[in-house]
Amino acid sequence: MKCKDTRGLTVMPVFYDVDPSDVRKQKGDFGRGFTKQKIENTSKVELWRKALVCASEIAGWEPKNIANGHESKVIKEIVDTISDKLFSADSYVDEDLVGMSARLQELEAQLDIGSDGVRMVGVWGVGGGGKTTLASSLCMKISHRFQGHCIIENIREKSSKHGLESLQENLISRLLKKEMKLQSVEEGKHIIRSRLNHSNVLIVLDDVNDGEQLDALVGSHKWFGSGSRIVITTRDEHVLRAHKVDHVCPVTLLSKEEAIMLFNKHAYNKDNLVKDYEKLSLHVVSYSNGLPLALKVLGSFLYDKDEKEWTSSLARLKDIPEMEILEKLKISYDGLKNVEKELFLDIACFFRGKSIKTYYPNLDAMEVFDACGYHPDIGIKVLSQKALITIVDGTFDMHDLIQEMGYYIVRGEHPNNPEWHSRVWKDEEIRNMFLENGIMENNKIEAIKFAAGLYDDGHLSPMCKIISNMKKLRWLDLWFIMNLNNKNAEGPDFLSNELQFIKWYGYPTSPFPDSFQPKRLAILRMTHSLQKQLWKDDKHLPYLKVLELIRMENLLRTPNFDGLPCLQELKLFDCEELQEIHPSLGKHTSLECVCVSYCEKLRTFPTIVHMGKLKTLEITNCHNSLEFPEIISKTKSLVELNLDNMGIDGLLSSIGYQCPNLVSINLTRCSYLKNKEVNFYGLKHLEELDLHRVRSELFSLQLVFPQLTHSLRKLDLTRCYLKDGEISSDICELSNLQELDLSCNDFTRLDFSLLQLTRLKILKLSDCELLVELPKLPSGLCILEADRCKALTTVGDCFTNCKWLCEVSIIAGGVITDGSRLLQSMLEWFWS
Repeated sequence: MKCKDTRGLTVMPVFYDVDPSDVRKQKGDFGRGFTKQKIENTSKVELWRKALVCASEIAGWEPKNIANGHESKVIKEIVDTISDKLFSADSYVDEDLVGMSARLQELEAQLDIGSDGVRMVGVWGVGGGGKTTLASSLCMKISHRFQGHCIIENIREKSSKHGLESLQENLISRLLKKEMKLQSVEEGKHIIRSRLNHSNVLIVLDDVNDGEQLDALVGSHKWFGSGSRIVITTRDEHVLRAHKVDHVCPVTLLSKEEAIMLFNKHAYNKDNLVKDYEKLSLHVVSYSNGLPLALKVLGSFLYDKDEKEWTSSLARLKDIPEMEILEKLKISYDGLKNVEKELFLDIACFFRGKSIKTYYPNLDAMEVFDACGYHPDIGIKVLSQKALITIVDGTFDMHDLIQEMGYYIVRGEHPNNPEWHSRVWKDEEIRNMFLENGIMENNKIEAIKFAAGLYDDGHLSPMCKIISNMKKLRWLDLWFIMNLNNKNAEGPDFLSNELQFIKWYGYPTSPFPDSFQPKRLAILRMTHSLQKQLWKDDKHLPYLKVLELIRMENLLRTPNFDGLPCLQELKLFDCEELQEIHPSLGKHTSLECVCVSYCEKLRTFPTIVHMGKLKTLEITNCHNSLEFPEIISKTKSLVELNLDNMGIDGLLSSIGYQCPNLVSINLTRCSYLKNKEVNFYGLKHLEELDLHRVRSELFSLQLVFPQLTHSLRKLDLTRCYLKDGEISSDICELSNLQELDLSCNDFTRLDFSLLQLTRLKILKLSDCELLVELPKLPSGLCILEADRCKALTTVGDCFTNCKWLCEVSIIAGGVITDGSRLLQSMLEWFWS
């Protein structure tokens, strides 16, 4: 205790078979022993007493309360704790660990050192993110707690150069202190497993990129003795998951404050301090975006540079990336399959910051990737696991320097000549091509994306010339405003037969070239095209899945669908001159979705002879003389039918027979019904029926409701001009109904009880201006809407036993005199 006071030493008491309170008060067996010493050493008694009191007040060990008094385990804990004190943080933290202390603590916590069993923990992240530094620093800190330890570095590189046997020999020699020449990988596995299965070891495997490396070195938890810990660093999360490690620690990049600290370690030169150092250094920190490798490389490079050289170097980085950084990052790219490389480059150049799934008019990334044969579901997973991309709120993202690495790969040896790039996406570079009036025959460019601005009048013609020379083009996304000059533009005289995806807004009047035979084309989306026909003669496009023609104001007819055997989706929207849909549509066996809307001059629709895969059929807002197509054979696959604002003479009398598996029917605004005969009896799977704005005098709901089955979930009778007594009580038999919309009708009250609709969740009665009384509400109702009901002045007792009622809207109508009762009831149910 004297050394503690005079020399600052640490005291760690062990209360072996004695209670700390006995030591403090000198009582019990300890007190009797102390009394004997007091008689023999009277001069020192007070000093001893004071020291014992101080020692008893220090937290120490009581072996009887540790590990059930098991002495060997108590001794181990004491030794480990003292070792940790001796190997303090200062002995292993170096400058490379700046800003990573918290990450080190997290990794150490996941190892759970001291507990039984074997744990394997992975350290995963982007190249240059500090994985190796983190793992090796942890090894230095905790290695004294194991019987043996080793770090096997650069496994990816060493494995490819020297083989797995060499790595096994390295591990064996370090842990067993014995040189050994192996004849095979299997021999190495056997030796590691048999010689280390009772040893408590720490193994760090750095830069693993293949599961075979782990199988050869640390094949199973059973290979090692209890207490062993394995740390694996990798850029590929899949390697860790496939090996079934106990935990994966993602390495987070440095914060701005941490990045400044690390950069200053390498760049700050107090003997030659650069003017505006702080301002210039922030530019580097921003460029590095938390990547330790970039901060070290750039900091070391700038250490001895003056202000002009700093400024010049930062300006150069905008055009010429630092190769030492990019080559390090490129290792992950080099390990990809070719199809994954193409996917990564497309994301880097075109889709960073874009949603994975978007809808018209935006470019759908997944649709492009599918069309190009990238198999994106698994490809995106691989890129994420290799830390090349991230998905943030459904949006593609990646580190700035990884994107820069993608640009570097695309530009290759010709960074300033886009004609030699595989992808072209910068508007400025594309406009420069316009000024050069096209390019020579080009076998390099595979993808192009360009959206013309308001001042790009007249640029459609040069674009068509440029496109005509791109012989290897795989996909394009072009957008042009059809102003006067562009309307007179000549179309391309050649389109690449390698095209797999086309999205073109504003195509000229000419059909596609005769030579255009894109056998691999999967998606064709045309908007505001001036073509009267897509192509002159029939074409065979065996892989085309989607054909979308929107606002093609001159289009007269569709292509022959016999040449599109794999077509799954057809959309014709606002093609105001369209007069004919080729009759081959009606016997197409692959189509799953057909949507025809706002085609005012269309008078006939092909007879449906056999469309065995058709799931969705929408014919909406065309001329009222266009009738529902004749169906010759049953369409069992059809589940969704939308006939908004159409004439449907004859359909309702046979719909239950012709389309027995319908799930959703929309007859909104079908005000041209000529046949009032209705037959819904065969619709055993119908869940949604929308009769919005179908006038009640056209067909009787008294006949409809008995035909509806118990499967119906949603019924919309909005603005059907229903009066008192016109809604049959048979509606109460719809026992599975969950949503009922009776808005904008003319009844004063409901002449039937809703109490039988025990599954009803949503009831809408808004804009029923004559409604004077709310119906008794079923107990399971959650939402009630009754806005703008001008005659309604009371809620009455409608809400009795509505314990799930959580949203009620009764606004802009009559003055409700008892609304507080409803609110009080809802609150009581809520708190009960």
